[in-house]
Parts: sequence; C-alpha cells; structure tokens
Amino acid sequence: MLARRLSVTIPLTTFLHAQSQHVCLLTTTEPNHPQLTSCTNRAPVDPGHLVRVCTILYQQQYSTESRLHSSLSSCNFNLTQDFFLQICNNFPLSWRPVYLFFQYTQKAQPCFAHNSITFNRMVDIIGKSRNIDLFWETLQEMGRRRLVNDKTFKIALMTLAEVRELKKMVNFFHIMNDCGCEYSLEMLNKVVKTLCQRKLVVEAKYLILKLSEWIKPNEITYGWLIKGYCDVGDLIEASKIWNLMTDEGFEPSIDVVDKMIETFFKINKDDEAMKVFQMMRVKRMDDLGLSTYRIVIDWMCKRGKISQAYTMLEEMFKRGIEADNLTLSSIIYGLLARGRLREAYKVFEEIEKPDISLYHGLIKGLLRLRRAREATQVFREMIKRGCEPTMHTYIMLLQGHLGKRGRKGPDPLVNFDTIFVGGLVKAGKSLDAAKYVERVMNRGVEVPRFDYNKFLHYYSNEEGVVMFEEVGKKLREVGLADLADIFQRYGKKMATRERRRNRAIEP
Repeated sequence: MLARRLSVTIPLTTFLHAQSQHVCLLTTTEPNHPQLTSCTNRAPVDPGHLVRVCTILYQQQYSTESRLHSSLSSCNFNLTQDFFLQICNNFPLSWRPVYLFFQYTQKAQPCFAHNSITFNRMVDIIGKSRNIDLFWETLQEMGRRRLVNDKTFKIALMTLAEVRELKKMVNFFHIMNDCGCEYSLEMLNKVVKTLCQRKLVVEAKYLILKLSEWIKPNEITYGWLIKGYCDVGDLIEASKIWNLMTDEGFEPSIDVVDKMIETFFKINKDDEAMKVFQMMRVKRMDDLGLSTYRIVIDWMCKRGKISQAYTMLEEMFKRGIEADNLTLSSIIYGLLARGRLREAYKVFEEIEKPDISLYHGLIKGLLRLRRAREATQVFREMIKRGCEPTMHTYIMLLQGHLGKRGRKGPDPLVNFDTIFVGGLVKAGKSLDAAKYVERVMNRGVEVPRFDYNKFLHYYSNEEGVVMFEEVGKKLREVGLADLADIFQRYGKKMATRERRRNRAIEP
C-alpha cells in the first residue's frame, strides 16, 4: 500500500464540474465475495453522489486525513470502478484530489480492489500534473502489485521523456524486470513507437542505446527511430541510424524508405531523394511498390517533369503495379500545371470511378491556371456524381475565386483595413480610400493573410447556415453565381457537425 505523505503543495487547476449523465467506461471483473456486494457489483454511477464526493475532494483537499475520510464516508456512495474513473475524469490535471481519494479507498474501502485500469488512469493524471516523485513511487507500487501492462509502459516512458528524466526511463525497465515484467523487444518497440510519434525521438534513441545490453534492437526499432528523426526534420541523424541499421545487417522496410524519400523532397533535397530511390531500384527492385512510385511521381508532377512521371508510370505498368487514384490525381495536376488541358481531361475521363482525390487534382490544376469558373463547374459535377466535397475543397475554391489576400503579420486587426479599403475602392470612393491609407500606413504593421479555414470554422453553426444562405442570394443577385453555389452548398452540408455527419447520406 502506498503510504506517501502529501507534503508537496501544487496549485490546483480549475475544478471540472461533474457531468450529470452517466458515462460508460471500461470495466473489469471484480472478485466475488458474499459480504462485499456493495463494493463489487456493477451499478450505474449516481450523479448526486459523484458531485458530492468531487466537492468534498476539492474543498477539503488540504484538510486533515481524518476529517476528509469522515466527510467522504458520510456520503454513503457505492464505490465501483466506474465511480473511481469518473472521479479521475473530473480532475484530469490535479493529482491531489485523485490521490487522496485513492488513499481513502485503500483504508476505508478495503473490499474495493484496484486494477490496471484504475491505476493507469491515476498515474496518468499524476504524470500530467508533473508530480514526478509521486509518479515514480506509484509506478513502483504498480510493479509490486503486478498491475503493469502495455499502457503503463507508454504512460510512464512518455511522461518521463517529456520531463527529461532519462535515467528513470532506463531504470523503469530494470525495475519492472525485477517485478516480473521481463525485458521484451516487443515492449521496447511499442514504447519507441509512442515516443517517436510524440516527436520525442532523442529520448527514444537514448533509451535504446542504454538498454542495448539487455534488449537488442531490430529493424522495427531502428525504423521508428528513422521515422521519428524525419518527422522532426533531422535527416542527418536519420541517415546515421540508417547506416547503423544496415551495418548490423537489417534492411529498412518500404515504409521507412518512403519516409526518407518524402522528407528529402519536403526539404527540397531532391537529389538525395532520387539517390535513395535509384538505390532501391538497383538493389531491391522487387520490394518497390505503389507507395514509393506515388511519392516520386507526385514530386515530378509538382516540378513539371511530366515526361519523367510518365516514364515511372510505364515502369509501374510493366511490373504489374496498377496506379491508384492518388497517383493519377498527381498526373492530372501535373498536366494542368503545364497547360495540357485536353490530356488532363482525357486521363480523368478514362477513370471509371473517380474519387475526391481526382476531383481535387482537377480543381487545383484549374485554379492554378486561373480558371475558377471551370473549377466550380467541376465542383458541381462531383456533387452530381455523389462525391461529397470536404473542407479542403471549399477552401481551395474560395482561394481561387477571392485570392490569398494580404500577407502574414502580427496584428490581426488590420484585416479590417483590407476589407474597408477594398470596399471604398469598389464603391468608387478612391479619394477616401487614399486618405485612410495615408493615416494608417505609418503604424508599422503588415496585412495578414485572410484565413479561409478560420472563417468557415467561425461560421460553422446554425447562425452560419442562415448567413451562408443570405450571402449566396446576395452574390447571385450581383451575378456571382459560382461563389453563391459554393457558399450555399457549404451552408447546406457543412455548417454544423450534424450536417457534416449526414452529408454523404442526404441527397
């Protein structure tokens, strides 16, 4: 049993009021005992009891233990796993109330048996509140109780990595090994995957190196390290891990190769990316698949290298690899970017079942050629064929019709200047516009780019539904039918969560 004295004082975060509705959570089977039915039976959580207990924990968290326990016992609540988890949910970043309630359940409710689920939830809260001493002690208690599982490892290593407790990360594996959780390469790979996905790749590398005497890394371990370094943009370290991996006799998997090539393209190191691709073509041609070709073809099309992209496409067909819609979308965009409209439409028309990616490639290419009206017609056509637009579709079309106004700057209020001055000019009041500009030009601020994403987000509600409908009518009255269709369609299908959820079902 944990017997830690609560001597550390940390300011409590905002108290989250208990939800009135019962939330269904994960459950485990508690041991049966005829005299302990009140502690073990499954029963819905009483919202009134939940509110009272949370209030006591919040208000008396600095009271003496005897007074707190007396107040909690007077509530006569039914302690279940769901009840404990909902207490934790009401204090997601405050370790003190949760830990005090845990201590109460240990002393006043000994019939209630904590399991991995309750311990994991509590230790996660302690870790997020950065009480590392208590966090470390609780982890050791879990090990002694044999309650450690995969989720415990992920929570422990992620929290310790975030606070740079590198030695404790290594010691955690040693302590858990002494408690019966033997060294496991599978567990190490799961932890490394979690750390790399959170961009804690430096900490993951340290852990691997320090544990190499007990756990030998394999190609999966190295693969996650390479992906992690690619995600943080450190291709020098990624290349070092690649070389170390090959020196030890492991071959990078295709997804690792794809990640390296894609990252090289993203940072404009095209030659390095093509070197990796050519190396794969020479040494591991049989392993090359659609995903690698798609990345290379997409880059070639964006750079206007259509002939090379066609060469790659022919090579795919010779090897029996069929191009998917994402690859053909890149081809269509590349053709349109070079002004080859007939070829682009020919490729598009030959596809039996076009999806959203193909329509996006077509719309994006037409907008690049400043053919916003034609792109809007494609938008109407895709709706007729039952392919529902996404948020990205609307943003592309609005940028095509209205342009990417302004540039990024520190003062969001000067967006008003763009709209106000533009309105004066359109109204024929150029002199007033010039006077206004003279008054504000010395403020030393830049005009920020209008964010269409935020604009659509702010009006994604029931009021926005009405607003988009009215705006569509106004635009249609002044002859802007394309913009009117875009706004009205967004208001009809995308303006609320319920409409977005049902947009593919409704006609």
